[in-house]
Amino acid sequence: MTEAHSASTQGKPRIGERMLSQGMVTVDQLQIALIEQRKHGLLLGQQLVRLNFVTEALVRDLLASQHAYDSIDLGQVIPDPEVLAMVPEAFARQYRLLPLEFSVDNRSVRVAMADVFDVIALDQLRQRLGQDVQLKPLLATDAQIEQAHDKFYGHALSLEEILHEIETGQLTPKASLEIAQGQQPVVRLVNAILIDAVKQVASDLHFEPERGFLRIRYRVDGVLWQIRSLHERYWPAMCVRLKIMAGLDIAEQRCPQDGRMHLLLCGREIDFRVSSQPTLHGENIVLRVLDREKSIIPLSQMGLRALQLERLHAMLEKPEGMIVLTGPTGSGKTTTLYSLLNHLNHEQVNIMTLEDPVEYPVMQLRQTSVNEANKVNFSDGIRAILRQDPDIILVGEVRDEATASMALRAAMTGHLVMTTLHTNSAPAAFTRLQDLGLKPQLIAGNVIAVIGQRLLRRLCIYCKQGVKPDAERLQWLAGWATNMGISVPDMLYEAVGCEHCRMTGYRGRLAVMEIFALCPALDALLPTAPSLAQLQELARVNGYHTLAEEGLCTVLTGDVSWQELKRVIDVSTLLNTAQLP
Repeated sequence: MTEAHSASTQGKPRIGERMLSQGMVTVDQLQIALIEQRKHGLLLGQQLVRLNFVTEALVRDLLASQHAYDSIDLGQVIPDPEVLAMVPEAFARQYRLLPLEFSVDNRSVRVAMADVFDVIALDQLRQRLGQDVQLKPLLATDAQIEQAHDKFYGHALSLEEILHEIETGQLTPKASLEIAQGQQPVVRLVNAILIDAVKQVASDLHFEPERGFLRIRYRVDGVLWQIRSLHERYWPAMCVRLKIMAGLDIAEQRCPQDGRMHLLLCGREIDFRVSSQPTLHGENIVLRVLDREKSIIPLSQMGLRALQLERLHAMLEKPEGMIVLTGPTGSGKTTTLYSLLNHLNHEQVNIMTLEDPVEYPVMQLRQTSVNEANKVNFSDGIRAILRQDPDIILVGEVRDEATASMALRAAMTGHLVMTTLHTNSAPAAFTRLQDLGLKPQLIAGNVIAVIGQRLLRRLCIYCKQGVKPDAERLQWLAGWATNMGISVPDMLYEAVGCEHCRMTGYRGRLAVMEIFALCPALDALLPTAPSLAQLQELARVNGYHTLAEEGLCTVLTGDVSWQELKRVIDVSTLLNTAQLP
């Protein structure tokens, strides 16, 4: 690490002054280090580490904060094998760096460096990887970079090589070092699969034992895909490894277990929620991938129409009331809730959550897991939270009358409450709340809005193909485009398939929302037990559109195919749908 830039060139104190002011070293220790520095010619931070006055990690983090760089602890990091193969070991050792992850989408590379100001190293790396590649340096210690070189270079990296190593028993030249560091082939095999799942942007990872083999499947963009099939002999060791990582009991194979693990993959933090289930041919293990970096999406980047975004902001500005999200499992309700909370999260408010379980730890949010071990359920948890002076409360799910009643009571006593509910549409939430025992007179005036949501696979921008509709279809589409306030499309788009989307024709997903915002007229209508049609008719005055209509809007804008819309949403309510392919 360098301290050439740690001088007070821009009004910043030197590293020794910062350590002294923050109580990291004493005046005597700093004086001794300065004397030794003049004798040995080392940098001050290096000298303090050499004297065991501070740790190398402390110096690393201090220098990173000094210059607004991120630091990284390489002790538990697992880099991407593909980007390691792009940078030879000799080059990495010469310039004291370790490549961690290559992002194909934005052509960027995360790289750990002992000296983030080494412009020569950065220029040489850019020449090797390509001038259009954006480098994202992370500050690491010299010692950890050297250890990482020994740990990750010089042995099998690909899944096929690791499997061959296990089958033949032929270890690499650094096998003894790997074993000493806990890098046995089965450990690297599991790591390679986890890295691949994260790179494929999988939301879930399935290990499914069958008679004679193990099936591995990823859920990508809401659809399961079989990735590999391995012989059954690999599974016992892999299962034990996964259970150890998740903190599960390896001796217990007859009962379901739940666990969690936190890893640094490709230089970023990834959480996995792990579930094991005994089956006929062995333990079935499913991992939910919780990528913090991609979990909380700013509202402006959710792909919503300007009118919808405006209505969302208006709802969030209200100091009290209840916002309900509806949709089936896997429709992105949790991600949307976190995005809403992140929009409201600042020092002036106290946000408290009850979740089952907590999926994404967020700074400043007071998050509580609801489970039997904690002896906390949703209704009792809300009662306890109300004594914690909250401004905003997130209730993971309304499941019973007690939870619904407590959530509504919190909304009635001056709090903004957000929760989820399982219904097929936003207007159906009012019937469901009444089924749970809430009186329509209490729902009216206290529920701000109900948001129905689905996730649609986005067409791959590299291979989607336009199909020009005939005159009759174009006239029908023009009517809907005018109704939705968007321009008339020249053509519709269909999925094709290419190397960028793994030949699926789809890459990523977007949220489709129907926002049912309540108004005085709707509040007055609720106690009269209106039908869904009556609710929708009155809501349309305030700009409400159904999920099918909002989904059709994404088809008209060319983001989604008509086939994908029909797969996820019931489009029978749309007029003349038979005219579309």
